[in-house]
Amino acid sequence: MSPELSVPSRSQRESSEAKPSRGRSVGYWISTGLFSAMMAMSAIAYLTQPMMVQAFHHLGFPDYFRVELAIAKLLGVAALLLPVPERVKEWAFAGFLITLVSAIVAHSTVDGPAKAVAPVVALGLLILSYATRSRSAEKRTQGPFAI
Repeated sequence: MSPELSVPSRSQRESSEAKPSRGRSVGYWISTGLFSAMMAMSAIAYLTQPMMVQAFHHLGFPDYFRVELAIAKLLGVAALLLPVPERVKEWAFAGFLITLVSAIVAHSTVDGPAKAVAPVVALGLLILSYATRSRSAEKRTQGPFAI
């Protein structure tokens, strides 16, 4: 007796594609949670810690940039954690990628590569979060206000 091969129907394929695996979902939320916590804590520190003012001046950045970066990070964290259209999340990922690569370059240039460890770790978490996000999120977040 030969085993019969069955081809899954289109609805079966779509339902299996729409649900991410449990491991993938857990990986996404752990990496996104850790990354978001890092970004939110750094943004709050930018606004409240005098040491961060000195650090930005040491790197050669003007004071207003520190405030702009803090606001952008808090908005990006909100975009990653809240149910917003997928396109908004994509822009948040892109913005964080640019920010972290710039931080790696700035810290490495001014203080040497050893001082770029934190942004490298954050970049790794960002990449893991992006790689494990649900591809079906786009279908769930497309609504009348989708951009």
